[in-house]
Amino acid sequence: MTESAQEHRLVLVTGPSGAGRTTTIRVLEDLGYEGIDNIPLSLVPRLIDGPPLGRPIVLGLDVRNRDFAASALIELIDRLTRDPRVSLEVLYLDCSPAELIRRFSETRRRHPLAPAETPDEGIEREIDLLAPVRARADHLIDTTDLTPHDLKAELARWFDTGGAQRLAVSVQSFSYKRGLPRGVDMIFDCRFLANPYWQPDLRALDGRDPAVAAFVRADPRFAEFFRKVQELILFLLPANLDEGKAHLSIGFGCTGGQHRSVAVAELLGATLAQAGWPVAKRHRELERKGGSVAPAGKVSGA
Repeated sequence: MTESAQEHRLVLVTGPSGAGRTTTIRVLEDLGYEGIDNIPLSLVPRLIDGPPLGRPIVLGLDVRNRDFAASALIELIDRLTRDPRVSLEVLYLDCSPAELIRRFSETRRRHPLAPAETPDEGIEREIDLLAPVRARADHLIDTTDLTPHDLKAELARWFDTGGAQRLAVSVQSFSYKRGLPRGVDMIFDCRFLANPYWQPDLRALDGRDPAVAAFVRADPRFAEFFRKVQELILFLLPANLDEGKAHLSIGFGCTGGQHRSVAVAELLGATLAQAGWPVAKRHRELERKGGSVAPAGKVSGA
């Protein structure tokens, strides 16, 4: 799709209260975005029906929105993704519960989901409520240990409109048992590779562990498979950039989403980062289990 066909560039910002949504909107406004916070979900489509502003729009959406529901937000994301006039990116600001509690205690604010209770009760409810939206995000930034300056630098890396045109790449792993992830542009099946699950000493580990990665790479079919995937991706990335695409998502799937797909996604993420492409990594099944992942824009080993 050419840049002229995509009249509206939208960035939807969401996440638990206290994770930095207001700061993010202000930073993006400084980068040239039109910022709108807490717009009702039902009014968002009207922005698309109106004339383009000539600059990107950042929308802040959270549980304070009058008609907010996680299912309604996911339906809105799917609707905008299908609209040929829209280039959409979903940014989820994450933060550890302990840090959110500290921030609420510091500001003495009431949590919107627990106005008559302690903030930790509202924080727990909100994190559970937003879990499906978190899994749908294109970019995940964990603000737990970020200063406002660090957050600004991270946002500029992904959303600065003043520099050269860039293509943001996300590489994610998943389990076929839980279905295909939403919004993925290309999917590669890793189930033909030898499965570390059947090795007792590797079963409890995941594909980020060097021992698991070494086992996967030792499969005689791995080297040729990865070489061809790498060559294909490196060929397609400049082509997508020339077409005006802002984001490309690549998925690797295996049976459980813990070993093979994770190892291959990690390796490709590092390879693309070394080639100079901005890369975010997501491991859907590990996130469901509470495993940590690298924040968007940071690739371990890059």
